[in-house]
Amino acid sequence: MKYDIELVGKIGSMALINQEYNDINYNIFSRITRELRPGYIWVSSGAAEIGRLDFIKRTGAELLGDTAKTDYAAQGQSILMQIYRQFTDSRYSVRQILVEHQHFNDEEKREHLKELLLRCPEQCAIPIINYNDPVSDEENRKLEIQTLRSKAQKVVECVDNDETASQIACLVKCRTLLIYSGVDGIYQKPDDPSTLIKEISGKNTDELLQNVAACQSHCSGSSRAGAYGARAKLEYIKEPLKNGTTVIIANSKYSLSDVLNGKAPRTIIQVR
Repeated sequence: MKYDIELVGKIGSMALINQEYNDINYNIFSRITRELRPGYIWVSSGAAEIGRLDFIKRTGAELLGDTAKTDYAAQGQSILMQIYRQFTDSRYSVRQILVEHQHFNDEEKREHLKELLLRCPEQCAIPIINYNDPVSDEENRKLEIQTLRSKAQKVVECVDNDETASQIACLVKCRTLLIYSGVDGIYQKPDDPSTLIKEISGKNTDELLQNVAACQSHCSGSSRAGAYGARAKLEYIKEPLKNGTTVIIANSKYSLSDVLNGKAPRTIIQVR
């Protein structure tokens, strides 16, 4: 099978923050970013939390109200990109791409985004993708999604970057989708690392999807407040699996190379 992109990867906000010191985790950034190369697409959360930390350092206070996340994201996005540029191999370009749900639900915008991403490898560029929180009003988004649902059966919401990464994987038809998490993968018993499911597989796509659905029954909870958890991850990845993409869920404390080569704990999901 021919794949247009080697890897789509995703990392969440909490993996990029040092909880002990309440600061950016530059070790995680440098370890992961130095392994990025053309042919990889990186979906990165973190703008809002990094913006929050930066605002607190500069003012000594936090913002209040429903617009705080918007303002934090606007402040943090430039810092996020600055760090990715700092640690990325200087031979490669780094490109910021901010998306919203309409980039996947509108065919023309979807095709424009796809062509942009597919040009990157030949131009030695690495796309860094995030949801465009600063200009995405939540109430307007809900109304737009509701309107789309009245016209189409299938609608992409982009409720978090796990879904965004899965949709990007479908858009560009990648070989591997890697979702970094705060845990080692999918557990048979929530919060029990000894029950890690190392592989979910099937002899064909239909059997694989059945086995993924069975594993969803084991899932509950999430790594942080506001996250959608392992059950949602397994739901989002069903579409990439239908395209022949191999999906890996692993802990962000492990390097890209170790996770991809099976040298670190992980859950790999694929057709045998």
